[in-house]
Amino acid sequence: MREQISFRIFRWVVLVPLVVFTVVPLYVMITSAMKPEVDVQGAFQWWPRNLTFQPFIDIWKTVPLAHYFGNSLIVSLAATLFSVIIAIFSSYALSRYRFRGRGAFSGVILSTQMFPGVLFLLPLFIIFVNLDKTLGITFFYQTLPGLIITYLTFTLPFSIWMLTSYMNGIPRDLDEAARVDGTTAIGALFRIIVPAARPGIIAVAIYSFMTAWGEILFASQMTNSTTRTLSVGLQAYATETNVYWSQIMAASLVVSVPIVVGFMFLQKYLVAGLTAGAVK
Repeated sequence: MREQISFRIFRWVVLVPLVVFTVVPLYVMITSAMKPEVDVQGAFQWWPRNLTFQPFIDIWKTVPLAHYFGNSLIVSLAATLFSVIIAIFSSYALSRYRFRGRGAFSGVILSTQMFPGVLFLLPLFIIFVNLDKTLGITFFYQTLPGLIITYLTFTLPFSIWMLTSYMNGIPRDLDEAARVDGTTAIGALFRIIVPAARPGIIAVAIYSFMTAWGEILFASQMTNSTTRTLSVGLQAYATETNVYWSQIMAASLVVSVPIVVGFMFLQKYLVAGLTAGAVK
C-alpha cells in the first residue's frame, strides 16, 4: 500500500512539471497569435485584452506563405512517396532473401544513423554543385528535386530498418502459399506482404513526412527565394527593422496543423510500426 502511494506521488511529481513545461509554451503561442502586434511587443499578458484574428490574415500578406506552403507540401509528399516505395522493395529483399552483402548493407543502413546530419551538409553541397556544372543545368542545388533527394538520405535508412523489422514479423508461410498458387515474388509482395505490413508502411510514411516537413538546416542552405520551404520562410517575419511576433506565432500554428492532425489520426499505426520489431 505504501509503495502504491509512493508511486502515485512520484508520478504526479514527474508528470505535473512535464505537462506545465509542454502546455505553457503552447498556450503563450496561441494567445500571442490572437493579440495585436502592439500588445505582443509590450508588457506580457497572460490573456489577450484585445482579442483579434488579424495576424492569421496578415501572415499571407507579409510573406508569400502560400508559396512556401506549396513548396513544403511538394517536397514532403515526394520524399514520403519515394521513401515508402524504396523502403518496401528494400525491406522485402532484406527480410525474405539471403544474398551476398546482405549483412554489410544492413550494417551500412544502421551506421548512417550514428552520425549527425550536419556532417552530410558539405558533401551534399559539393556533389550537387558539381553535378549541376557537369550537366550544365540547375537541377540539384537550390531546387526542389535536390531537396527531395537530400531528405531521402535521412528518411530511407530508418525507414528500411523499421519496415524490415515489421516484415520479419509476417509469417513466411503466407509467401510460400502464394508462390504455390502461382504468384510471382512481386505478386506476393503486393498481394500479401504490403497489405499485412500496412501499419509499418504508414509509420514509415508518417516519419518521412514529419522529417521533411520540419527540417530547417538543409532547407536553409539548399533552397533560394523561389524554392524556400515553410521552415525557412518563417524567418522572413523577422526583418532588420521589425519582428512581427504575433504573425510568427500565427504562422507557426498554421504550419503545425498538418502534422498535428495527421498524427492524431495515424498515431496508432506509428506506434504499431515502431514497436513491431521490439515485440517480435
